Amino acid sequence: MSEPAAPDASAAELMPEELAYRPPSGWVGAATACAAVLACAIVLNQLLNLGFFVNFVLLDTRYLYVLAALMLPLVFLCYPASGKANALGVPWYDVAAATAAFVIGLWLAWKAERALSEGWEYAAPATAIGLSGVLSVLIIEALRRTGGPVIAVIVLAVALYPVVAGSMPGPIRGLTQPLPDAVAYHILSSESAFGIPMRAFGEIVVGFIVFGVALNYTGGGKFFNDVAFALVGKYRGGAAQVGVVSSALQGSISGSVISNVISSGVVTIPAMKRTGFAADYAGGVEAVASTGAVLMPPVMGSTAFVMASFLGKPYSEIALAATIPALLFYFGLMVQIDAYSARRRLSGMAREELPSIGAALKDGWVYILVFVVLVFFMLNEKQEAMAPFYATGVLLAINQALKRHRMDRRKTMAFLNALGRALAELVSVLLGVGFIVGAFSMTGLSGTLANDLVYLAGDKPIVLLLMGALTSFIFGMGMTVTACYIFLAIVLAPPLVKAGLDPLAVHLFVMYWGMISFITPPVALAAFAAAPIAQTSFFRIGWQAMKLGTIIYIVPFVFVLSPALVLRGSWTDIVLVTGTAFAGVFVVASAMQGYMIGLGAMPSTLAGWIGRALLLVGGLAMMAPGGDVLGLAFGRVGLDVLGLAIAVGGWLVVRLQRDRPAMV
Repeated sequence: MSEPAAPDASAAELMPEELAYRPPSGWVGAATACAAVLACAIVLNQLLNLGFFVNFVLLDTRYLYVLAALMLPLVFLCYPASGKANALGVPWYDVAAATAAFVIGLWLAWKAERALSEGWEYAAPATAIGLSGVLSVLIIEALRRTGGPVIAVIVLAVALYPVVAGSMPGPIRGLTQPLPDAVAYHILSSESAFGIPMRAFGEIVVGFIVFGVALNYTGGGKFFNDVAFALVGKYRGGAAQVGVVSSALQGSISGSVISNVISSGVVTIPAMKRTGFAADYAGGVEAVASTGAVLMPPVMGSTAFVMASFLGKPYSEIALAATIPALLFYFGLMVQIDAYSARRRLSGMAREELPSIGAALKDGWVYILVFVVLVFFMLNEKQEAMAPFYATGVLLAINQALKRHRMDRRKTMAFLNALGRALAELVSVLLGVGFIVGAFSMTGLSGTLANDLVYLAGDKPIVLLLMGALTSFIFGMGMTVTACYIFLAIVLAPPLVKAGLDPLAVHLFVMYWGMISFITPPVALAAFAAAPIAQTSFFRIGWQAMKLGTIIYIVPFVFVLSPALVLRGSWTDIVLVTGTAFAGVFVVASAMQGYMIGLGAMPSTLAGWIGRALLLVGGLAMMAPGGDVLGLAFGRVGLDVLGLAIAVGGWLVVRLQRDRPAMV
C-alpha cells in the first residue's frame, strides 16, 4: 500500500474546508516556529514552576496574556484576510495587526498585577479601555479568519449584547452596560475572553495539541492505518471496517474531523471503492467514523478539556464517562457496515494487499509505548497536564534515535510551523467564544435564562432535551465544536442540570449534538471533505452518513436519561443498562441495513418491512432509559422485556419470509 503524505495536522477543529495559509517560508515560517517553541516553554514553566522569570510571577491572567501575545499574531501572519492560500508575501495591514496584537498582549501582561489589585474589569483607565477595544477587534477578525464569518458574526453580536441587554424582551433581558465598560470587562476580567476556555487551553490543552501534531509528523498516521488494515482488512467489508478503526485511532488524538477525513480517507475511501463499496457509501463511512472519533477517549479533542474546566472535574473522569457511549456509536457503525457487506456479498481485502500485524507492530512499537506513557501519567499519576508532554518527549527521543521517521531540519521546521498554526487557530477560537461567557456573566443572564427554560419545559426533562438537541444542532452548523460546546454549556447545560439531570451526562449530550451537524445535510462538513476523495456528490455522502450515523442521534438521549452509561450508579445498574443498550444498538443497526447476523437479509415484501419496523421499535425500546424517566407505567426492566418481545416478534416475521427475494 502507498503511504499518504504526512498530513499537516491541526488539533484545532477546522471549518468547512482546510484553512488556507501562507507558505511557511522566510521570516513568517521562522516567526511561527519561534512562537510555538516559546509558547511550549512558557507552558512548561508554568506547569512545572521552573522559574524562568526571576523575581517576576506569572499570575494566571498574566500567563494567558503572554500566550495570547505569542499566538494571536500568527493568525494574521499565516492566514490571509481573503482566505486565498497563494497570497504573495504579508501585506502591511496584516503585519500591523500582528504587531498590535503582540504589543497589546505584552502590555496587558505587564499591567496584570495592577489590573487585578485595582479591579480594572470594573473601573479601568482610559488607556486600558482603548487597548482592550483594539484587541477585541483583532480577536473578532482572527476568529473570522480561522473559524469563518458565521461564528465571527455570532460572537460579535453576543459580545455586544450587554450594551442593549436592558431593552431586550423578558427572558433575555439583563443588566445594561456602557460600551467602554463592556469592552474592558471582556478583556480585563477573568470571566470573558481570558476566562474558562483560555484557562483550559493554558492549563491542559496545549500539551495534547503538541502530542497530536508530533504523532502525525513522526509517522503515527501510517501506523494507525497499517494496524487497522492488519486487524480487520480481511473480514467481510474489511476496507470499510479499516476506515472505522483507523479514523477512531487517529481522530481521538487529532481532535479535528476534517483533517481526520482527509488524512485517513485518502487511503480508506479508495480501498472501499476498490472492494465494491459505492462511492457515496465509502465517503459516508469515513465521514461518520471521523466525526465519532472526536468523541472517542483517550483524548477526544480539545473540547473535552474545556468540559473538564467547566465541570471542575479531572479529565480522566470525562474520558472514562465518554467510553461506553463512544463504543456504542462505533459498535452500531460496524454492525451496519457488516450488514451492508453481507447483503451485497462484499468480501474482505486480498491478503497480499494487507500488511502483517507483526510487521506493523514491530515498526510502530514506539507509538504503543508513548500511549502507555500517556495513559500511565494521566490515570495513574493524575498528571493530566504534563502527561502529553512526557509522551511527546519519549516519542521524539525514540524517533530521532531511529532512522525510519527521523526528522531532519526541513521536517522539524514543518512540524513547528504546523504546531504554531494549530495553537494559533485554537487560541483565536477560544478568545472569541470567551466573549460569549463574558456577555452572559456581565448581564446576569446565565442564571435567569436557566430558570426561564426550565419553566417553559415544565416538569418534562425530555422536552428540554429536545429543545437542547435542536439548538445544539443549529449552532453546530455555524461554529466549531469547541465554540458550540462553550456557548451551550453556558446557555443550555444549567437548565438541564436544574431539571435534575446528571451534569456530566448533560455536558456530553451538548457535545454530541454539537457534532451532529458534521454529518447532517445541509451543512455536513465531514461529507464536504470526503466528497473530492470519493468523487461523488456531497449530498449523496451526507444522506448515507445520516443513515450510518443513526446511533449518534439516539445515544445522547439514552445516556443523559440513563446515567449508568456514563458510569454513574451501582455496578449492577451499569452492567444491566450497558448490556441492554448494546443489544438494542445491534438490533437497530441491523434493521437499518436490512440484514441481521443469524437471520439473513430482510425481504422487501410487506411482511419483511413490518418485521424490520418491529425490530427497529424493539431495539429502541431496549436502548430507552425506562418508563420511570419517560413517564410510562413500567420501569427500565419492563421496557427492556417489552423491547425484547417486540424484537423477537419482528425476527419471527422476517424468518417466515427469509426465502423470498431480498431488497436490492
